[in-house]
Amino acid sequence: MEDIIQIRYALDTFYFLISGALVMWMAAGFSMLEAGMVRAKNTAEILTKNIALFAIASIMYMLIGYGIMYPAGGNGFIPDIDWGFMFGGDNALDDVLGSEGEIYYSGMADFFFQVVFVATAMSIVSGAVAERMKLWAFLLFAVVMTGFIYPLQGYWTWGEGFLDDLGFSDFAGSGIVHLAGASAALAGVILLGARKGKYGKDGSINAIPGANMPLATLGTFILWLGWFGFNGGSQLVVSNVEDANAVAAVFVNTNMAAAGGTIFGLITARLLFGKADLTMALNGALAGLVAITAEPLMPSPLLAMMIGAIGGVVVVFSIVTMDKLRVDDPVGAISVHGVIGMWGLMAVPITNPEASFAAQGIGLATILGWVFISSLIVWFIIKLIMGIRVSEEEEYSGVDIGECGLEAYPEFVGARGAAL
Repeated sequence: MEDIIQIRYALDTFYFLISGALVMWMAAGFSMLEAGMVRAKNTAEILTKNIALFAIASIMYMLIGYGIMYPAGGNGFIPDIDWGFMFGGDNALDDVLGSEGEIYYSGMADFFFQVVFVATAMSIVSGAVAERMKLWAFLLFAVVMTGFIYPLQGYWTWGEGFLDDLGFSDFAGSGIVHLAGASAALAGVILLGARKGKYGKDGSINAIPGANMPLATLGTFILWLGWFGFNGGSQLVVSNVEDANAVAAVFVNTNMAAAGGTIFGLITARLLFGKADLTMALNGALAGLVAITAEPLMPSPLLAMMIGAIGGVVVVFSIVTMDKLRVDDPVGAISVHGVIGMWGLMAVPITNPEASFAAQGIGLATILGWVFISSLIVWFIIKLIMGIRVSEEEEYSGVDIGECGLEAYPEFVGARGAAL
């Protein structure tokens, strides 16, 4: 019996770590997607943001975020922060126990899996504020977002806080991760303003194409792959028949939702614009993935495809609407992760009989309200202290030169990237 327990422990820990590694690989997906969707003169800066935010998320979650999200105690609203992890205390090696007291996996594996989720939420912000935000203002916000804003709402939900007590259900983070990241992004975009030339004084909307569609497509495929770890790993355990079958169902449903989002996003773009818009197909795939993340286990494959398909349709209309509202989001992150994150949360009761629309609505409003308002305050303070937007000259020349002192494609662009 002891040997069986040890084998299960090793298998579940290994599965958890590999799932976390797949989610970490999503950082590469966000990097490539965003690098492809911005203009060439802003590529190096957005890549710098993505690798730096991952490092910041790892450090801040170790220092304080993990202790807030999974505290020693609390009243459901305010946690009693557990500081032990960063000092290597006993809880750093605590094993996570199953419902019957079995040891399932290493506590260190749990931390690793959780920290890559934090970085994912912050990556969402990066694309929305691209091409005109100061690098160090963004990184300063990342410190607060990953160390405090995200972990607190995570405590309310996955940390067994008051939203969990209300019956709010979010399997892998349509709200906790994706809506949270989009809410922070929206607050930043509102204070930041649109890129120069995006909107005309006559009300016109001017397209600003990305520099590298192959790179954006590669990024989407990487995210699609990483999402199997994102959703599949959230089952937490794989070492018995029931959980192994559940993981397989999650993988299939995740894939079907992405496929549905891709096709229906592409069809919707064709009907609206008369062309097969690649960017809408890419955003449709991501919308399908975000939509199914809140409940990838309970639906049938056909229903999972339809949940993703609805996400693919809605995201196209959302992106168009955001432009009409003059909310400038170069990669469509607010629509993909925010609007579709809401759809994913509200779709949970369709297939999960233990969930309710009331609890889902309260959870949605809480996450949106907390993250948006707290982020707006933090962005505003940063704006007062150091400013958040680069100068008009730097924006014209490209933030690669102004913020990083180099160009991503020095052999293919004009001096200082000014022609792009």
